[in-house]
This record gives sequence, structure tokens and C-alpha cells, in this order.
Amino acid sequence: MILQALCDYYKRDKSAVPFGWMKANLSFIVVIDNEGHFIRVEDCRNEKGKGQSYMLPKGEHNNSETPLLFWDNLMYALDYTDKPSKTTHNKHLSFVKRCREVSSKYNDKTLRAVVLFYEQKELLKVYQDPLWETMKKNPQYNVSFQIQGSLRIIPNEDVFLNIVQSEGIVDDTDGKKGMCLVTGAFSKLIKTGTKTPIKGCKSSAKLVSFQKSSGYDSYGNEQGYNAPISVEADFTFSSAIKKMMEEGSRNKFLIGNRTFLFWASKNDEAGTQAEESIFNMFGFADDEDDPNRNIEQVRKTFNAIYSGSLKTSLDDKFYILGLAPNSARIAVTYWSELPLKEFAALILRHFEDMRIVDKRDDKKPYIGLYSILKSVTLDGIISGEKSKLQPNLPEAVVKSIFQGVPYPYTLFAGCIRRIRAEQNINITRAAIIKAYLNRIDNQQKIEVMLDKENTNQGYLCGRLFAVLDKIQEEANNQHSIRERYMNSASSTPAAVFSTILNLSNHHFENLKNEGRKIYFDKLKGEIVSKIDANGFKAQLDLQDQGRFFIGYYHQRQDFFKKNEESNDEQ
Repeated sequence: MILQALCDYYKRDKSAVPFGWMKANLSFIVVIDNEGHFIRVEDCRNEKGKGQSYMLPKGEHNNSETPLLFWDNLMYALDYTDKPSKTTHNKHLSFVKRCREVSSKYNDKTLRAVVLFYEQKELLKVYQDPLWETMKKNPQYNVSFQIQGSLRIIPNEDVFLNIVQSEGIVDDTDGKKGMCLVTGAFSKLIKTGTKTPIKGCKSSAKLVSFQKSSGYDSYGNEQGYNAPISVEADFTFSSAIKKMMEEGSRNKFLIGNRTFLFWASKNDEAGTQAEESIFNMFGFADDEDDPNRNIEQVRKTFNAIYSGSLKTSLDDKFYILGLAPNSARIAVTYWSELPLKEFAALILRHFEDMRIVDKRDDKKPYIGLYSILKSVTLDGIISGEKSKLQPNLPEAVVKSIFQGVPYPYTLFAGCIRRIRAEQNINITRAAIIKAYLNRIDNQQKIEVMLDKENTNQGYLCGRLFAVLDKIQEEANNQHSIRERYMNSASSTPAAVFSTILNLSNHHFENLKNEGRKIYFDKLKGEIVSKIDANGFKAQLDLQDQGRFFIGYYHQRQDFFKKNEESNDEQ
């Protein structure tokens, strides 16, 4: 199912590499003339030292001798490695032999020039080029050839259209044929799959592989023959993965060591806008000034898909593939295949669950993944070596959004910890608590803004604490009550509220505006009248502690609203 969906993505992508080809970076070009004489070496790297991307005949190395078609690393193409041996020299000889065989078969002068380059020992002149010392620093640099005066490297010359089609993909298969499990066609099968490395794994990592002689072989089959996949299918789905993994791709987002790939089944307006919206919602960088700046547009897009403004059909689907590095092969940690309209409903539900009142409601009404993770992480660093983010938290949050299940407890608990450590509850933390509690308990639903009908004791204690904090702020321009007592008030209200109520009486007397005294006195009375007849609770569980902070946040936001209304009246 996963492989079939990846193959479908390759087929809908008009810019996909043709069968038998691949995109790879070349760091250096060896320029020769038509007689194979060495002219110079050209550096193709950019200012960051990365090679230039070219469309090249597909191939990859394994433990055997597998030379590529007229391009390769220094060991194969130029007989250089930092650990020379007879084996490495034999690999270079296999590269020269393959060049000679293809050249004699197609009788092309550009191919013949490369053969003459080796036969005339022009390779020795490369070692004398000024760039050779730079090239030696990394034997994995890829190199190819170019005829002087030509604008194209040799693997991009017209003759290679026939060569790649006739020679096929360079592989280590033994010619075995069978029924492909992906396409259903009877075709040549792969023995080992194509490398599709992701962040954090080895360069040889593959999505599909079998460890030889480790108990996974059955019915006399070994390695890839245990799950027969054709060469064509392997090329198709591996090319799709590589395309989505390209630098600058907007079909992926990375969180910690997890890589998520996503795509729509159709390349129409609804599909492309859905892909772009998911990238804006989940793709982020630590240096962004406003990671939520595109979130409102994301909501509008999925609302249009769900309402039918953007036309979709029942066959339109949206796919999400979660990958993680592993010692043996790439691990699939998440897979989702949903109708596009149903997927849009889940995203809209996330937005609704996270929606909460804010004095800046007209600017940042919706919360993206970056803000969610940053708000529960020490120092707000969520990527890189200094990150304090819990390893499995991002993936759990993503799954909650994509599946519509309760948000992870670790997200809620982490949010409570950060509030206690900083005595600061902002819009994102309030939204997280609201969303978590509403998904696990529909009986005591938390509203978007202040709910005067909510009689939960934790919520009421939070509201009352906000009133006492506001009285001190207006009387003395201080927040010592919040700094000293918020943590204990949210967990053991019976132990501290008598103390802070007495303190508040002194602050109350310092209020100079009689109107404000009357307002606060009525508000305190309204809240206290709803407190349990037996008094404040001795202890609040963690869920009610969350409701305490929501009550505090709601009441504080209501104060801002009242101030704005008062200013408008004035």
C-alpha cells in the first residue's frame, strides 16, 4: 500500500526523473579533448562545498564491483582512495572496463575519448592538476568527463538516451524474474533495494531490505526475493522518496530524527494547496520571526476543501509517511491514507480544539506545530544538539492531529511544568491545555473564552487567583502573589488561599478608584459564591490544575477585554 502510493506519486509528477536515471551531485569535471588528452579539472562545487546536481544514469555501489556509467567517485573513476588496496584498484579497473565495453558497443567518439584518456595514461596528469589536493580530501567526491568545447558532460550527451534504455539500470540482480507485488507485472526482480537515506541514518539505508541469513529468508529465497519487487517498481518508489527528500522540497517536514513525507493523490488545485498548507503548518525553522504567519491561510484552505469550495472527489486521498533511522533499514513509524475531505476535517478539528481567546485574536488566532513544541520545551529550543525536546513527543502530537485522537499526556504535563517553572501562561499553553482536556473529557468542556457557568473548582480557583493578582497589579504595580503563590494555589488551594485573600485585602485598600473597588468586590463575591460549601479543595489533580490555569488565563483575558471596552467608551 505504501509502495503503491509512492509509485502513484512518481507517475503524477511531471518533473520526475525518467526510468534509468537519477539526480546526483558532481563535485569535479575532468575536461578532455576528442583524442582523450587531459585539459584541466573544473570545480563544480558551490560556496558551501556542495556539488552541482546533474541528471545521471542510475546506479549505486554495494560490496561487489559495480561501476557506474561514465561517472563515479574518485576510487572508481580516478583510482584514488585514502585506503588503497588490490580490491580498490580492481574497482577502478572495472570502471575502465565498463567504459571500454559501452564505447565499443555504441561506437561514439565522445565515449571513445574517455577510453583513450585511460589507455594513454592521461589519468596521471589529473594528479598534477592544481585542484588535485582539494579533490583528495574527500575520496567520495563524484566526478565525470566533458569534451572541451561541449556544453554538456558526457553522461548528458544524446548517445546516452539509447545507452540507458539498452543497458538498463546498473544493479546486482542475477536476472531472476517473477510477479511484482507492487505492479502485478511479471518482470525482473531486485535482489537488494535502492538506497533512500533520510536524516540521521547511514547513506546505505533502504526502505525495503532483508538481512541475509538472519532468519528472514523463507522457501529457499534470500534477500529481496522474499518480497518480490520489480526493477521498475523499485526505481519508481525510490525516485519518489528521493524527490520528496530533495533540499527545498515542500513535501516533507523534519522533527528531531523523524522525517515525514506527505502528498496528495492528485496534482490538482485541491491537492497542491493541501500539500502547501501542511508544509506551512508543520515545516519550520528556529530562526523564523513568526512561525504562525501562514496558519490562517492553512485553515482557509482546509475549510475550502471540507466545504466543497475546492472541488474534490471521493477518490482524492492524502498520504502521510513517517520515517525514522534504524540500524538495519529505515523504520516506518507512521502511515496514514485518508480521503482528502476527511483529512481536512481532522485539521479543522485541531484548529477548533486549539482556538482560545487572546487580546491579539485578530493577529494570531491559530497555533502551528512549531509554537506548540516550543512552548513546552526548556529554553524553547526544539532542534539541534541543544534541544531539550522529548524524543517521541513531536511524533505523538502529529499523530493526534492527523488521527483526531487525544493529544499526548506528555504534551499536557510538559505544558504544566513550563507554566510552573516560569509562572507564565501564554496563548499557546492555554490552547494546549484546553485542547487536551476537551479531547479526554467532553462532560466538562472548556470554552474558547471566559465561562461564568463553569463550576469546576480548579477553574474557579484559577479565576479567583487572577482577580487577586489583578488587584495587586492595579494597587501596587506588582505581581508578588503570582510569583510566590501560583504553584501552590494551583495544586493545594486550601493551604494558601486564606493567606492570599488576606494579602489581597491590603491591596484592595490601596486601590484609588472607587469604581474599581466595587467592580473587584462584586467579581470576588461572584466567584467565591460558587466555591464548594466545604471550602477550597485540599488538593487538585493534574487535570484540575490545568483547569486552574485556564481559569486564570480566561479571567486575565477578560480583564483586557474590559479595559479595551472602557477605553473605547472614553
